[in-house]
Amino acid sequence: MDIKYIALTTTAFLAMLIAAPSFAGGQIFKCKTDQGMKYQKSPCAESEQSVSSFAAPKNSGQPSKRSLTLDQGFGGHYFLASEVNGNPLTFVIDTGATVVSLPESYATKAELKCKQSVAMETANGQTAACVAIIDKLKLGPFTLRDVEAAIVPNLSQPLLGMNVLQRFSITQDNNRMVISE
Repeated sequence: MDIKYIALTTTAFLAMLIAAPSFAGGQIFKCKTDQGMKYQKSPCAESEQSVSSFAAPKNSGQPSKRSLTLDQGFGGHYFLASEVNGNPLTFVIDTGATVVSLPESYATKAELKCKQSVAMETANGQTAACVAIIDKLKLGPFTLRDVEAAIVPNLSQPLLGMNVLQRFSITQDNNRMVISE
């Protein structure tokens, strides 16, 4: 069986919730150091690697038909009430996660089946996980079908990753995030 590597910043996210101050407004930079990920108001130092984050697609000038506005929550994060195969859950928007990532206990409730075992690279090293397909992912007014997700045994918070976020135009300003078509 082939092993794939998927970038996931679960531990960086948890560390940020505990240690990072809440940034009010402005841009936040995500930097990779020898000790892991850190979030800060200033650009990364030369000795650190700047971790790319989401770049919204260029606006064609046409207004979006549908959008979803989120207020910034605890620790400067954005939380999104959603449904996976009809089962409610709350995602944290995580531009550092390559794919949607779900705790194993939640994946079981949503009747997701493991399709392939994978090794995931996190800020704290590798962990075992598996890939599944979400038949129906509902995010506010948006419904997506056949969405790839990682099932991660020790994950405590569902993460909405780039495989979904890249499908939308996303803007952030004044402690609000707007997700639109």
